Amino acid sequence: ALRDAMRNQLFAPIGALLLWGPQIALAIAAWRARCGGRVRAWLDATGELEALLSLATYAYEHPRDPFPRFASESEAPLFDARDLGHPLLAAAHCVRNDVRLSRDEPIAVVSGSNMSGKSTLLRAVGVAAAMAQAGAPVRAGALALTPLSLAASLRVVDSLQSGTSHFYAELERLRRIVDVARSPDAAPALFLIDEALHGTNSHDRAIGARAIVATLLESGAIGFVTTHDLALAAIADELAPRVRNVHFEDRLEDGRLVFDYRLRPGVVARSNALDLMRAVGLEVR
Repeated sequence: ALRDAMRNQLFAPIGALLLWGPQIALAIAAWRARCGGRVRAWLDATGELEALLSLATYAYEHPRDPFPRFASESEAPLFDARDLGHPLLAAAHCVRNDVRLSRDEPIAVVSGSNMSGKSTLLRAVGVAAAMAQAGAPVRAGALALTPLSLAASLRVVDSLQSGTSHFYAELERLRRIVDVARSPDAAPALFLIDEALHGTNSHDRAIGARAIVATLLESGAIGFVTTHDLALAAIADELAPRVRNVHFEDRLEDGRLVFDYRLRPGVVARSNALDLMRAVGLEVR
């Protein structure tokens, strides 16, 4: 608006006589010298206010979602959710599960076929932990937890620009998860690893995944590792009873795959990869 006023035919001669442009420039420079150092703090405060308003809006729009209960920081790491769901799933389609990670059973290996709900479970746990520690209610019947440092490997992508393969990018992500778990200055880690090391062969995957899980176990972390490679389910047998197997199931009804998205103890009994290939029209003999 000021620039438009300075271009006005009536004001332009007056502005030139009064040196209006230089005076405005000097005023802006003086304001920057006086207040420029506070701008970052103002932007931080505005961002924090927007975040708090978002959390308050969620709490207002979902009055049935409870606030979590926090255990003491001196207690062992805990994430104990009853009827946990994902807040972005419609209520009619959201299947809720009980999830517990504690000192006695800190790690769970989640097996299951494709599209059975493994990744959604990890996202639900991660979102609940993040929202709880931000001060928001959570999509669950109840949630008790200790302060946790969230570390996840969910969506790993390669990079042509940096010359990073998908497998190497995953290794970097896993290394950061281990670093968080070992950090003496951070809260105990809650890790979420989706399809661990699926970019390599089955033999190396099994050895590497076992080593990573053992390291996280020794570091006092809690969390989930998902897989559709049943060889990785043997990790829980080797590190029992502190590592356990859980799984999701599917069934074939009238040529269609049906999922109930219920979390069950133990190892999944079947795979659906060939059924899915046939369902999309690929010939499998």
